[in-house]
Amino acid sequence: MTATHKTVLVDYLGQLREAWLWKLEGVDDLDVRRPLTPTGSNLLGLTKHVAACAAEYFGLVFDRPFPGEVPLSDDDPLIDLWCPAEESRADVLDLWHRAWAHADATIETLPLDAAGRVPWWGDRAPVTLQQILVHMTVELARHAGQVDVLREGLDGFAGLRPGVENMPDAIDWPAHVARVERAAHEAAGD
Repeated sequence: MTATHKTVLVDYLGQLREAWLWKLEGVDDLDVRRPLTPTGSNLLGLTKHVAACAAEYFGLVFDRPFPGEVPLSDDDPLIDLWCPAEESRADVLDLWHRAWAHADATIETLPLDAAGRVPWWGDRAPVTLQQILVHMTVELARHAGQVDVLREGLDGFAGLRPGVENMPDAIDWPAHVARVERAAHEAAGD
């Protein structure tokens, strides 16, 4: 293996980021921001949340403050998970790009064993860049899965990432769903 550990982590993080933005393409302004779960999960809010996490974990944690406002507030602990009407998609995507550019600069500048401190982690506060790269890859993957499901629920759009959809060709999806539904009912004794 010729790639460094850092390169592998950065590559996976980059693939997740690319796939994330792909899932937002073609979604209208209503569907990108309206709540799609009982807890209000929405595509634009999740995008804002992950951007805020990137800004904090690759900024504050390594004493490299993000050069801009991070949408976090003690007054509204959910402010990073939704967008008021006056906050546009362009605003959130701008935050996303700036936060990840700042993260990329931190990652490029520091070695994997660089020390940081996550103040909100209590006794686990001391960390390394490697830990935060893994943490943010997991954070991004977890929420990317939510974005996948929300987007598929909106319009059936599915796939892994641009150019690598990873979906079988010529599948009769309604027939497959019906087959899965039948099996579920059979297993439940219905």
